[in-house]
Amino acid sequence: MCGFTGVLFADPREELDLEVLGAMAGAIERRGPDDESLVRQPGAALGFRRLSILDLEGGRQPFVREGGSVIACTNGEIYNFRELRAELEQLGARFETESDCEVIPAAYLAFGPRFAERLEGMFAFCVFDFRPGRNRLLLGRDRLGIKPLYFGQTQRGLWFGSEPKALLASGQFARQLRPESLMDYLVQGYCGGESAAFAGMQRLSPGHILEVEAGGTPSQSAYWRMPLDVSDRTADPEEILENLDARVAERRLADVPLGAFLSGGIDSTAVVDSMSRSASEPVVACSIGFQERSHNELEVAKATAKRLGLVHHTRVLEPGPEVAEEVLPWLYDEPHADPSNLPTYLVSLAAREHVTVALSGDGGDETFAGYRRYVHDLAENRLRSKIGGPGRKLAGGLGALYPKFDRLPRIFRAKTFLSNLAADPARAYWHSVTQLGREEVLDLLHPDVRARLGAYDPFEAFEEHYRRPSGACPLYRAQYADLHTYLPDQILAKVDRASMGVGLEVRVPLLDHRFVERFATLPATEKIRGSRGKHAFREALRTRIPGEVLDGTKRGFDTPLAAWFRGPLADAGRRAVADLPKDWFDASQLEKMLVEHQRGARDHGRLLWSLLVLARWRERHRVGGLSS
Repeated sequence: MCGFTGVLFADPREELDLEVLGAMAGAIERRGPDDESLVRQPGAALGFRRLSILDLEGGRQPFVREGGSVIACTNGEIYNFRELRAELEQLGARFETESDCEVIPAAYLAFGPRFAERLEGMFAFCVFDFRPGRNRLLLGRDRLGIKPLYFGQTQRGLWFGSEPKALLASGQFARQLRPESLMDYLVQGYCGGESAAFAGMQRLSPGHILEVEAGGTPSQSAYWRMPLDVSDRTADPEEILENLDARVAERRLADVPLGAFLSGGIDSTAVVDSMSRSASEPVVACSIGFQERSHNELEVAKATAKRLGLVHHTRVLEPGPEVAEEVLPWLYDEPHADPSNLPTYLVSLAAREHVTVALSGDGGDETFAGYRRYVHDLAENRLRSKIGGPGRKLAGGLGALYPKFDRLPRIFRAKTFLSNLAADPARAYWHSVTQLGREEVLDLLHPDVRARLGAYDPFEAFEEHYRRPSGACPLYRAQYADLHTYLPDQILAKVDRASMGVGLEVRVPLLDHRFVERFATLPATEKIRGSRGKHAFREALRTRIPGEVLDGTKRGFDTPLAAWFRGPLADAGRRAVADLPKDWFDASQLEKMLVEHQRGARDHGRLLWSLLVLARWRERHRVGGLSS
């Protein structure tokens, strides 16, 4: 696991100043604390930071081939590298290390730009090709977006890096926030899609390759897409468990200490249980708990650890402003308001004291439809089809008249339910994955910002993904959209930045693309039964995992924000509201919201957290204003 950054200049004679390249690589030092490599030549430069996982002595990157004409490096892990290596050796390739990433340049030379189709793993890579007649850069990202990659083109060339802060360190990009990204962030809680938060930067889309010749226009192409249709094949428990064990076994390969995250939930328990079945020594697991019983799963995790004989390390989260205001804004160099960033960072920090690699259960909810919103969305769609047009119109009228109860969880608010029945299925599901509506956000913004945004609506980008599997059932359309938006841009970005911020590699066996392809496309009845999701996975695990885990209340990795902003984070919330730019927000609306929350009249905990994150992010990255 590592980080890299660099540039392909438009002018093949230009060289990057060594101090600038060092600053770019230094900005992502946390991703690779073990080693640094800086490579410069006319027309290009590459900076690499290494976290040593395999072949600790010999696996130094970048890899140079063809007499220096091909230079490549990788952030991530290639799990099928041994099979690929054997195939490439038969084609004449020679290898000098035991690193999994050394297959990247050899596969490129053997199979061309679409060699990524042969890779199984989590990765972002870059390949410079300076062979005669070529002056090319190739960038690629894994299928589900586990590892990040950003790029931006200026008159001087194409700049790239594992995180935006590396590109900012080049001095080629303005420290300005796109107005559309401000809207995205306040509505969704994160900035997603192809455009990065900073003006002039883009994200390479998951499952895509970017190619560019020096001085040319970059082109992107997809080498993998999720299936558009739901399968009619069911899955028996044995198939699910065999796939689970195979994917977990692949991710146990390491030359450094390895462990796992463990909550009280199904997915992490399934991964740790699978690890324990083939381990020769007790598995190391780390867990985070909360003082608030309503959010605490630590006792269930402790029971699992005792049953499996784990080496279990625990920590109870005590909220304080230091991490939220100082550490996280640097790690998350785009505003990212998932409140579980805090426990994810702290469990990563705790794990890093004992291991260098940790397996997690991320992806089980997206694959097997485990989120509560999937259950509610499926019920809404069934009822929507039964009541027809007149019933939907009546529901919409009642929803408009129904009082708004913000103190209740969103899924229990009758106003939301009635309004969703009247809405288009795509729009109704969108309501369940956003933290604020577009109109609510506009009310918070300064009139000048509202005017600049015009008719911009973040829903349109989401809707494009939701509509793509047009013949599938609404449940799979929701999963498909989540797998292309919420998963890479919120969940995986959260885990990547938190873990790499402490030099920890996190592997996600439930997001192996073969696993996702097979089980996300199961029929709806295999995923949701009655009022619960994740049916097929849950039932497959009954021979392994006790009922208190399988049938317990799902809490997720959430945080008690409402209580924190009336207690230990109250002052931090007030400071954040005061520090936000007056030409971005309507100050009177922010003050009204703050007073309502402190009095207990309404729950604005998520919004306050979003504003705290935004204020400190802006301060930490010296963001000047909104781009034009």
